[in-house]
Amino acid sequence: MTTTVDTAPVTGRRSATPTHSSGGWRRIVLLASFLAPALVVLGALVIYPIVYTVVRSFYSASGGDFVGWDNYVRMFTNETTFTAIRNNVMWVVVVPVSCTILGLIFAVLLEKLKWKTAFRLIIFMPMAISMLAAGVIFRGMFQEDPNLGVVNAVIVGVNKSFSNEASYPGAQPRPDTGVVADRGAIASADAVPPGTTVDFALTGIRQSNLPEDAAQAAAAPAASDTQLTGTVFLDVVRGGGGTNGEIEQGKSGLPGIRVDAVSPDGSIHGYATTGADGTFTIEGLTAGESYRVALPATNFDEGFQGVSWLGPSLINAVIILSYIWIWAGFAMVMIASGLSAMDRTLQEASRVDGANEWQVFTRITAPLLSPVLVVVFVTLIINVLKIFDLVYVIPPGQSKPAANVIAVEMWTVSFGGGNNQGLGSALAILLLILVLPSMIVNVRRFREERGR
Repeated sequence: MTTTVDTAPVTGRRSATPTHSSGGWRRIVLLASFLAPALVVLGALVIYPIVYTVVRSFYSASGGDFVGWDNYVRMFTNETTFTAIRNNVMWVVVVPVSCTILGLIFAVLLEKLKWKTAFRLIIFMPMAISMLAAGVIFRGMFQEDPNLGVVNAVIVGVNKSFSNEASYPGAQPRPDTGVVADRGAIASADAVPPGTTVDFALTGIRQSNLPEDAAQAAAAPAASDTQLTGTVFLDVVRGGGGTNGEIEQGKSGLPGIRVDAVSPDGSIHGYATTGADGTFTIEGLTAGESYRVALPATNFDEGFQGVSWLGPSLINAVIILSYIWIWAGFAMVMIASGLSAMDRTLQEASRVDGANEWQVFTRITAPLLSPVLVVVFVTLIINVLKIFDLVYVIPPGQSKPAANVIAVEMWTVSFGGGNNQGLGSALAILLLILVLPSMIVNVRRFREERGR
């Protein structure tokens, strides 16, 4: 018995083909639900402000009139804008390089130090301080008055340690002693011939401010016919008492004071400097001539009071120093993380081959760290282009124009009294254009690193 199988195709039956299931739409809806909040925030906080700023830059200060490119023309013909751009260029040239180099040095030192944790904490600690607080700290440190600014206090202290100049601000002659004040100087009331002794009894000086080498005032030796002698002393006895104008026990000599012999025509024919006991002897004078004995005004000024750090000439250096103090720790941490991930066998192999430490650093370590160095450098460029806080806080009023940058100029024009948001918007677009290239470079670097 033979069985046959019908192999004819069955009519009316379709072959199974893949169809678009509802799962695909479900996936799209799910992705959209996750992305939508981020897109809304991105549009509200980034896209919309940029578009609005671009549009606003073509309108007048009040926003009611369309002025075209007038704000941009005005921006590039304004001297304050050129100062701001020049300062931003200086920041970009100096700060990223300095921070990156210091960060690299600190990161390499971390590997050599036993107390690396404490060192890392000290260097990175400024990053925990806000820029506003850092600005207040540096403004206080660099005050010109040495009684307020610690930097000038140190400089003045060192100067006094190595200088022989004496300064007695506020000194005044004792009345009715034959000595008078003359345009800041103190001089004998009348001209006297050589061979005369002229004493200067001064007041207005605190005994606590006297030099350490000041000694008990003594009477000057008798003068010859070519000399003028005398004593410059503080006519005050601690605790009170004594006779005015007289050299007595308890009255201190004033050392380091210059004493001039001035002829009637105003020329100086001789001078001397008082010793520890206040005595002086001017020699080489002409017998028979008359001279006024004078203490120049330079003896009674404030003396060296430090450097004007917050003045227009040095204010940018102070602000840049404060920024480097803060951000060098960021560079150090970033570069140290790159060092920790580095393959150390290459360094060891180069040392075995006879390379010294400098060759290992320049030919092995630095090239391997180049991706990290580029990221740190570009990030710092972006930050310094947007610098605002330190420049706004540190400079005093008279130095603000010299320290101006684009971000501060934009704020000042828009909200700090200028009330011209059209021009301020144009400055904001300029700042965005300057920052964009660095941002693009950073994004590309991140993509390259992720693709490896």
